[in-house]
Amino acid sequence: MKFKIDENLPIELADLLQDEGYDASTIYSESLKGAKDPTVIAVCQDEQRVLVTLDLDFADIKTYPPQDYAGIIVLRPYRQDKPYLLSFFQKLIPAISQHPLKGHLWIAEEGKIRIRE
Repeated sequence: MKFKIDENLPIELADLLQDEGYDASTIYSESLKGAKDPTVIAVCQDEQRVLVTLDLDFADIKTYPPQDYAGIIVLRPYRQDKPYLLSFFQKLIPAISQHPLKGHLWIAEEGKIRIRE
């Protein structure tokens, strides 16, 4: 499974995924910093990558229908400092192998994941 980490998240999230054997890249590594949302999601679609982001715009299923993408994960942590985000995401990683991502929108909150097809 392949992932793209949005620019609003620490690039170390890609390292966490890679440590678990996943293919993960970042918006920074592909020189997409500052790219508009439609460009970001189009790149993810072309590369068949799951987008991991804090951007709530990607939770809009009318604009970004989940069935059109490899997956979208919108993180909704209580805090957004780097250590907390890394810990929050680390706890989410086991769910990746247990629940479908392709064609789904995940809203990952504290202690739960809402999954929408």
